[in-house]
Amino acid sequence: VQLQASGGGLVQAGGSLRLSCADSGNSLSRYVIGWFRQAPGKERELVAGMHLTRGRPVYLDSVKGRFTISTNNAKTTVYLQMNALQPEDTAIYYCAADLSKRYSDYAPRRVTAYTYWGQGTLVTVSS
Repeated sequence: VQLQASGGGLVQAGGSLRLSCADSGNSLSRYVIGWFRQAPGKERELVAGMHLTRGRPVYLDSVKGRFTISTNNAKTTVYLQMNALQPEDTAIYYCAADLSKRYSDYAPRRVTAYTYWGQGTLVTVSS
């Protein structure tokens, strides 16, 4: 698995971005996918995750109602739609994957649970 994250950029507070995570068009249906972020001086944290077999998302409390994780019908791309962005959302965002058979219903929140990582994409929110 070689994940590629894209879609980051510079946006003003209140704006939106959509991040994408893909593996060169290969199906991700066997995996749980997590979107993580890491701001300077802070630990990496799960922002949103989805068990692509169960289809059940999990979110960081601070992004609930603003961010949405989803996948296309073919499950080749996982998106993170980010609305109402705030300066505190500024970070490098990573997508990660692990085999979903290890988890019953939900994507794990632990960084160490994920085997495959993409390169990060920088999201900068200006005030």
